[in-house]
Amino acid sequence: MDPLTAVAASGLRSRMESLEMLANNVANSTTGGFKCDREFYSLYVAPEADSSPASTMPVVERPWTDFSQGLLRSTGNPLDVALSGKGFFAVSGPSGALYTRDGSFRLAKSGQLVTAEGYPVRDTSGNSLTLQGTGTIQIAGDGTVTQDGAIVGQLQIADFTSTAGLVKHGSNYFQAGNPSVTPAAATGAAVEQGQLEGSNAGTSESAVRLISVMRQFEMLQKAVSLGAEMNRQAVEQVAKVGS
Repeated sequence: MDPLTAVAASGLRSRMESLEMLANNVANSTTGGFKCDREFYSLYVAPEADSSPASTMPVVERPWTDFSQGLLRSTGNPLDVALSGKGFFAVSGPSGALYTRDGSFRLAKSGQLVTAEGYPVRDTSGNSLTLQGTGTIQIAGDGTVTQDGAIVGQLQIADFTSTAGLVKHGSNYFQAGNPSVTPAAATGAAVEQGQLEGSNAGTSESAVRLISVMRQFEMLQKAVSLGAEMNRQAVEQVAKVGS
């Protein structure tokens, strides 16, 4: 493969990866607490290649998650909570602790406070929060849950010294990719009752980026076609000389 076609093909591959990330961001633009993915580009040079620019290939070195806060919207539902500041709600997933910014909680038949997927919400001791009856529920800024004036427990608000060790688990959950990564109590985070955090994947920004990537994709396709046409003409010219 000639250098022009090789570089263009590498660019097409990286653009395809970008399109997949953008499509996922757009699809989750209304998912509560969703954190969008972005890409970090780099250049790849094969060990056997020379140091010329033609042997340098563009690649998406690694995707990364943007943990910036989404907009808060008021719902009036006492079981809806949002975090203002850094941190995550801790819940008990099927295979261990999970962390989420989506505070659209509800009560299970057992009285447990659970997520939309049915995962029990954890208190500061790591246990499930269980409410009794239908009494008035108040959730303070530090996550303390009271019902009819009696303290039931306190929401576990976890944070990490580095979010680089968190990996996505579904649309709006995260888990520690390394077992040695342990969460700590979040500092400076405030719980807002009756509100929910929206996705930080802005539809307008995603649409603009999607158009930009599509245009780049089209230009790279033209480069591949140009390379193929140049190769065809070169072969024909060689054939004419040899005849």
